[in-house]
Amino acid sequence: MTQATAVFGGGCFWCMEAVFSELKGVLEVLPGYSGGHVENPTYEQVCTDQTGHAEVVQVTYDPEVVSYEDLLRIFFSTHDPTTLNRQGEDVGTQYRSVIFYASEAERQAAEKIKAEMAPLWDDPIVTEIVPLDRFWPAEEYHRDYFRRNPQQTYCSLVIAPKVAKFRKAFAERLKAR
Repeated sequence: MTQATAVFGGGCFWCMEAVFSELKGVLEVLPGYSGGHVENPTYEQVCTDQTGHAEVVQVTYDPEVVSYEDLLRIFFSTHDPTTLNRQGEDVGTQYRSVIFYASEAERQAAEKIKAEMAPLWDDPIVTEIVPLDRFWPAEEYHRDYFRRNPQQTYCSLVIAPKVAKFRKAFAERLKAR
């Protein structure tokens, strides 16, 4: 089996992890931090909006089952890429919409899919497309957060509706449950 990784930030990493974890071809989704200037940041540091890091997910996937381009389409479809430094009530640069690319091919694919998805939105897409410098895994308690805490208020009010919308829109792409 071939493996590749992609790193995306689309607001809260719990939301992104919950969505990508259900996709066929996705082997693992790790929440973490990228794009900042602090080495090995903590969640508390990132939440101060002073580290430059975004909450991101590192998606490990099988490109023979799901393409990088399809991951990008799902990324653009499951968060609002038109709001600068926010998703819903989550506000700050750590919640920015961002694609971290690891190669020129990924950069080109991200630019192409961003342009392809633009007509679906009323406002301009503000998603950053920047080189991946380093991915820092988040603390263990953030991993698989939605699955482990479905009754938590944020999970039930914010993540559950997002996952339901994803399941409806991409039903044919879901792993068997």
